[in-house]
Amino acid sequence: MTQFHLFAESIKKNFQKMSSENSFLFKTDTPKDELWETYLKSFPPGFNNLYRERTEHDCSVCRQFIKNAGNIVTINENFKLISIWDDLLNHRLPGEYEIVADELSKLVKSAPISEVFLTQEKKIGTEFNFEELDDGSVIKYHHFCIHIPDNFQMNNLNYEKGQYRDNKNVLERSLELITPDAVETVLDLINQKSLYKGEEWEGVLRKFQNLQKEFNKLNSVSKKQNFCWSHIGSGGTLTRIRNKSIGVLLTDISEGMELEPAVQRYEKEIVPPHNYKRPKLFKYSKKQIEDAEKQIEKMGAKRSLPRRHASIDDITVNNIIFANKDSAKRMSGDVFSEMKEDLAVNPKKFSRIDEVTIEDFVNNIIPNVKNIEVLFENNHKPNLVSVIGPKNTDAPTLFKWNNPFCLAYTGNMADSSMKNLVKQAGGNTDGIFRFSIQWNDNQDNNNDFDAHCVEPSGGAHIYYPNKRVVHPSSGMLDVDVIQPKQELPNRPAVENIIYTDGNKMPKGNYRLYVNVYSYRGGDSGFSAEIEFGGQIYSFNYNKPVRQDERIEIAQVHFDGEEFKISKTLDSTVSTKEYWGINTNQFHPVSVVMYSPNYWDEQQGIGHKHYLFIINGCQNDENPNGFFNEFLKEELMKQKRVFEILGNKMKVEYSDDQLSGLGFSSTKRNSIICKLEGSFNRTVKVLF
Repeated sequence: MTQFHLFAESIKKNFQKMSSENSFLFKTDTPKDELWETYLKSFPPGFNNLYRERTEHDCSVCRQFIKNAGNIVTINENFKLISIWDDLLNHRLPGEYEIVADELSKLVKSAPISEVFLTQEKKIGTEFNFEELDDGSVIKYHHFCIHIPDNFQMNNLNYEKGQYRDNKNVLERSLELITPDAVETVLDLINQKSLYKGEEWEGVLRKFQNLQKEFNKLNSVSKKQNFCWSHIGSGGTLTRIRNKSIGVLLTDISEGMELEPAVQRYEKEIVPPHNYKRPKLFKYSKKQIEDAEKQIEKMGAKRSLPRRHASIDDITVNNIIFANKDSAKRMSGDVFSEMKEDLAVNPKKFSRIDEVTIEDFVNNIIPNVKNIEVLFENNHKPNLVSVIGPKNTDAPTLFKWNNPFCLAYTGNMADSSMKNLVKQAGGNTDGIFRFSIQWNDNQDNNNDFDAHCVEPSGGAHIYYPNKRVVHPSSGMLDVDVIQPKQELPNRPAVENIIYTDGNKMPKGNYRLYVNVYSYRGGDSGFSAEIEFGGQIYSFNYNKPVRQDERIEIAQVHFDGEEFKISKTLDSTVSTKEYWGINTNQFHPVSVVMYSPNYWDEQQGIGHKHYLFIINGCQNDENPNGFFNEFLKEELMKQKRVFEILGNKMKVEYSDDQLSGLGFSSTKRNSIICKLEGSFNRTVKVLF
């Protein structure tokens, strides 16, 4: 047996061992020509076992073998690659061939796996052939050759390879993007019988959870990829879990969607029974509660959990912008010594209603006024806000800022923005152009309102029949609510149309309107927002809307670079009472101040809010004690528990409270103020 024959036999035995011990073999992304070039260059100069000019090892038969089979590998228990060139020492090869095998092994294993090894052939290569010489003698040449077991032979190669490649890619994305916390949360829901058809997924989720624990222990990208390739035969449901209905729920929770709307989306849109009923409300696991309690005790913050309405006695002078005399008497410090008085003012400048920015209002106008009244308009209802504080004033803060106070907007929201409601319902608010609608604020309107966007001539009509379909313009309806009270209990209903790419949007007029698909007796109307260029335009329609009635909101013109709005919705002047104060009337302001995250000259901890505390404004909604958005980072590991804790630590009603209207510095809005001081004037303050 020649030395090369021994080499070829060693490769054949290696392949037989690899194929018999493994269900899958793989090929790395090694260029074929580089394989052949490395093979030739690895032989020492002048190496030749025959007397003829060509060498035994560089024939065309061997070249085709190396190009077609030289990059075959398998994966060991440590998720490292083993090539067809490895472990040849037991075959007692000459040193030259060991060098060649070692160089090829290094090259093959330096590239990532590209596909599974499958072929239509029964063998690759030729074991031997003969050549007759001029003198009549015959030389037998040996070549590389491997015989392919039946389980590695396949007719429909492209389809099968594509399926396994997709299994690997989806599994890898699932393991990376689905958080362990999301998996644990869904398993808890299943154990509590709180998830429709959840029991059907428990076994798969347990397997996925174990896979993810192994995956997360690996310390290199290559090992993680090899891990995923090694599990491509685990079954389509497991490897493609992210594309299954339960995967959508896991992804929504992992991306921060609140639990209730995430489960509702799963049950309503992903699992489509006509009538389902959740057996139980959501709970949290015993371990999650214990972990949260340990963290609270570690911080010494257990006494921080009980909450109450803040009062004027909690506020120090340096944290207010304006206070009337009655409020100032109850504050610590001398408020009037902090205010500038007797500044020169030109009365002619204020002979008409002026529009002023909030910065100008705070810095140049408030220091010169004694009393402020604000006009509470209908569209200010979402701006109703209360300041919430701790029952134990000496307890440490739970929040990212340096004091234990926070805000609670009407409807138990951390912020008044419609955008937050859209986000909680699973919508995208980060595009270049957004149209959102909101209704059922007081749980009194179960109508089915639909948001519509008609693109310029020849473009799409985006509305409910094509929800969650991304159009060529990049536009999409990503939130569609049909039964508000069932789908979003105790919350306002929303719908959302979003555009994400201005380069794809056709030029021209975009027509935006609201249609009543199903009238069910709700008469409270709706509100709408249009956002582009960092500005939000708000609209309110406070009249009943009947079956099939269409309300035109606005037309927005897009010239390829900029948007321009033409408002068409008329405002209304109906009067309603919220929190003890009437809309479309002026009300006296006791205090103007920043939100607690900007007290004591703090900067950059969340959005800045401007609060107008109104005399007689009384929050009757029993608000949450706190919201997850406010909590310190170390508490967010148990965010599901704190979500329910914030709801449980309700704030009881109090006559002595700081409630009024709040405006975010990030949202376009305005309020009309009557001012009394060395002069009287009325201004519109712009946010």
